[in-house]
Amino acid sequence: MQLFVNLPVKDLDRSTEFFASLGFNLFGMSEGMASVIISEQTQVMLLTEPTFATYVTKEIADATKTTGAILVLGMENPAQVDELVGKALAAGATTAGVAQEDGFRYQRGFADLDGHHWEALCLVQPAG
Repeated sequence: MQLFVNLPVKDLDRSTEFFASLGFNLFGMSEGMASVIISEQTQVMLLTEPTFATYVTKEIADATKTTGAILVLGMENPAQVDELVGKALAAGATTAGVAQEDGFRYQRGFADLDGHHWEALCLVQPAG
């Protein structure tokens, strides 16, 4: 099974450049949409707001004002968490959420250029 997460964006070119700068590959860019490859089984579809509106019957949420979802990316180690968040902040993201470090997880968040909340998470396996 695959998962496709669809996100509305204001400027498709700007958003695809942002995700490319984080090291993600893009696929299937067509009129009004582009796909960010997260893994073999997961893609994030970036849709311009007018394109996104053709799939919904409700008002499109303004992610800069409300949080409707938190998108979490599982990382292998804390250094990867810091690297991804560092790249995101350098590319124009802002810090989001509350950093977590409790011996079982290491987690930091950012809001992308459209305000969508992302977290980079490393779960630490218990010893023994």
